[in-house]
Amino acid sequence: MNLNPIVLSIPIFFILIGIELVVERLSHRKLYRLPDAIANLSCGITSQLSGLFMRVFAIGIYEVLFANFAFFSWDKTWVYWLVLFLLTDLAYYWAHRMSHEINLFWGGHVVHHQSEEYNLSVALRQSSFQVIWTFGFSLPLAFLGFDTLDFALISALNTLYQFWIHTETINKMGWFEYVFNTPSHHRVHHGRNPKYIDKNHAGSLIIWDKMFGTFQAEEERPTYGITKPLNSWNAIWANFSHYSEMAKEIKMIPSLKDKVKYLFMKPGWLPESLGGYRPAPEVNKGSYQKYNPTYPVQLNYYVLFQYILCLTATAFFLFQQKNFNLYEKAEITLLISVWVVNCGVLFEQKKWVFFAEWIRIALYTALTFIITYQLDLPGYFYWIGMGYGLVSGFWYSRLISLRNEKVVVA
Repeated sequence: MNLNPIVLSIPIFFILIGIELVVERLSHRKLYRLPDAIANLSCGITSQLSGLFMRVFAIGIYEVLFANFAFFSWDKTWVYWLVLFLLTDLAYYWAHRMSHEINLFWGGHVVHHQSEEYNLSVALRQSSFQVIWTFGFSLPLAFLGFDTLDFALISALNTLYQFWIHTETINKMGWFEYVFNTPSHHRVHHGRNPKYIDKNHAGSLIIWDKMFGTFQAEEERPTYGITKPLNSWNAIWANFSHYSEMAKEIKMIPSLKDKVKYLFMKPGWLPESLGGYRPAPEVNKGSYQKYNPTYPVQLNYYVLFQYILCLTATAFFLFQQKNFNLYEKAEITLLISVWVVNCGVLFEQKKWVFFAEWIRIALYTALTFIITYQLDLPGYFYWIGMGYGLVSGFWYSRLISLRNEKVVVA
């Protein structure tokens, strides 16, 4: 399997997001905010890039166990595929549930819940570290004799199924909801309302939540996000923010036993000496405000231009990644990560990003020249690099002059 089915599905993702945007316009509903959508996509990009390194490790361990320690050998009949699907989905349920109920694991999953919107771009908002904590839940399938590539395929299809349920444009779905995970069920899962917290962990089948006592039907529409909002569009910070908070809190805990306990208790836990468990607060919709910094409206167009180029470069890299060695993959991952971080933080109007963006424009223009020379590419690549540098530099200089002309982008 040279390519991840999720990577192959990238064009379909964007077609469906485009359809949802059309529905948004026709229904006069506010489903998207550009900075939030870009932050979601950026977390998806960093997740796919880190996955080039981490998923190989996880699948490698699965393959070692399957090749050397499998207890059974299966004929690949429909029974094999049905049992593999059910067990893969069950393993996903427990991995997902524990990602909510264990503080250390939550740091690897919280990224997916940070958006205060609920649309198809949220489905792409994934953590770069979650696989570290969750891949072990699937290893029993290797002992049971399920082929590595077959497991990887079904696991990817299970993830793909969950893309379409991240939408507010589909209401309840009748009989289908008794067995399968749906937008209504998954909206509950993304709610920060106390009664919705840690509910509906299903992948494809909602039956596991009903069997194990974590099901909650959708009643009022949820308020989305996490109980302590991230308040940032920075995709890298999104992945480290919870661990940063954990580091601060663990320093407060005097007992070594309680420090270790803190890692594996539910998020919000502290020892009684520090006040004990902190439950999710009620949502006061009258005072609740989404993170919404102000910036010049023209910045939307500049960032969108940069981001389309970034997405194009990322897609090309992911489709061609087998042609790069490990060192080259790491270099390209770093360059793309800088690009997506700048695109997000520009909306926050942080002082450091204004200098960082000038450096990035100059660096990427220079790299275009260097790569063109080293790979002996056609001469027009020099012109492409020069055009990118001039357009970006001129456009960005105009934006700098508008820093004081800000509008609230709702």
